[in-house]
Amino acid sequence: MEISGMRKNYSLKVLDENHIKRSPIEQFRIWLEEACEVKAIEPTAMVLATATSDGIPSIRVVLLKDYSINGFVFFTNYSGRKGREIELNPKVALLFHWPELERQVRIEGVASKTSASVSDEYFNSRPLESRLSAMISRQSEAVHDREYLEKLWREKQIESIGKNLARPSFWGGYIVEPINFEFWQGRSNRLHDRIIFLKKGTEWVISRLAP
Repeated sequence: MEISGMRKNYSLKVLDENHIKRSPIEQFRIWLEEACEVKAIEPTAMVLATATSDGIPSIRVVLLKDYSINGFVFFTNYSGRKGREIELNPKVALLFHWPELERQVRIEGVASKTSASVSDEYFNSRPLESRLSAMISRQSEAVHDREYLEKLWREKQIESIGKNLARPSFWGGYIVEPINFEFWQGRSNRLHDRIIFLKKGTEWVISRLAP
């Protein structure tokens, strides 16, 4: 398969710094709602980039579960690779990609754990099957095979009958407090629109970047 010549000409929308919202959270809200309206595949999916203390990066897709002026919230196993890396180096990056709208949003910020009450509330809202999976998984550790995981899951399912499942201490939420945003809109001839918000104190400074 020849991939070097594969390309798409972007032409759906424009992004103008004279009409963009002054608040990056408000602009994000508008774009997320539009992604939901066009039935984008997993509109709340975001790539999370973390790095070790000596700078070795890793990325994976997680799901956004809440956002506000305070930051972007997701939930995971604290003892997995991402949790261990955040513990050592809380500076992270997020990427939302909505190809249906030819858009991306990049966010850089600092991650910290949510309160226990926030983690409890979300854990208790999850389907029972998802809670069981969270409880038996030692995320990022090597396991012998799939059958071993399924055996643990079935055993936990039987054990939990008639019980109120409490959130395990190794599982919970993170909130990413943003320090900059970049809104990217694909344009024709690869002259893409890139608008960046940089936080200066309590204010956001808006600039256009070259594509």
